[in-house]
Amino acid sequence: MSLSGWVCVVTGASRGIGRGIALQLSEAGATVYITGRQEKTLNITAAEVKERGGNCVPVICDSTNDKDIEELFERLKREQNGRLDILVNNAYAGVQAIFDSMGTKFWENDPSMWDSINNTGLRGHYFFSVHASRMMVAQGRGLIVMISSMGGLRYLFNVPYGVGKAACDRMAADMAVELKSRGVASVSLWPGAVQTELVSQLVIEKDTPQGVDSKFKDVFANGETTEASGKCIVNLAKDKNLMSLTGKVLLTCDLARRYGFQDIDGRVVADYTSLKFLLTQVPYLSWMSVVVPSFLRVPRFVLTLANNRF
Repeated sequence: MSLSGWVCVVTGASRGIGRGIALQLSEAGATVYITGRQEKTLNITAAEVKERGGNCVPVICDSTNDKDIEELFERLKREQNGRLDILVNNAYAGVQAIFDSMGTKFWENDPSMWDSINNTGLRGHYFFSVHASRMMVAQGRGLIVMISSMGGLRYLFNVPYGVGKAACDRMAADMAVELKSRGVASVSLWPGAVQTELVSQLVIEKDTPQGVDSKFKDVFANGETTEASGKCIVNLAKDKNLMSLTGKVLLTCDLARRYGFQDIDGRVVADYTSLKFLLTQVPYLSWMSVVVPSFLRVPRFVLTLANNRF
């Protein structure tokens, strides 16, 4: 119970990655406030947390509704005497819109897709971060985590998705500049392909969707569980050198290696920057993956240079 007495907020925790993070934080002893729009699914997550012996507070909160967000933080001040240790900005409402538009270009879709993808998953993150930072700065400590993805570095899915994820990464980095002197860390976390309920329904359990490469389906079929990100955040919270990581983009595979843990099903968290994995994605080079050691990885600066815009 390494996080006993800690207070956490996980947005969009009724299912998917948010649910997995809530389960891991509560297992570590934290009191976890979980947000979502649907009472039924929130209560399902809360029930699972309690079955594992954790403490969970489900809160109906729409991340696009400013009043809902304000009321949540007022409730935290009343019930937890102003204490907040971790905020995980995970809420995201664009998955269905992304898969519905697979194979189409941005100008072929209604421009309101931008709002579907980024009102919750970008604007909402900023509002939550403002309110959380006020509490964390007052107590002189805290951790804010943005759930982002490789889409922040290179094209993935569609234009609004990539722009939103790049903005999340930049938000975490820029907030870190202003928060560091106050003892509050801000990071962006990139999970790999994750076997969420919705991805399983839309990708893994169906024929390959239009506009989706079959290898894309295979990657998700072998992806990490929703709780891998939760294990990363629990270990980050306990890291005595956490402030050395503030402002950075962190990959779940790197954190699993840093802290020496495996996914909850015993598998190694897949490393999508390993040379072995990258070779499997190139048809005429895939045979080499058999002989290439798994510990050989592409340096992070190479990833940045490969997407350099200057």
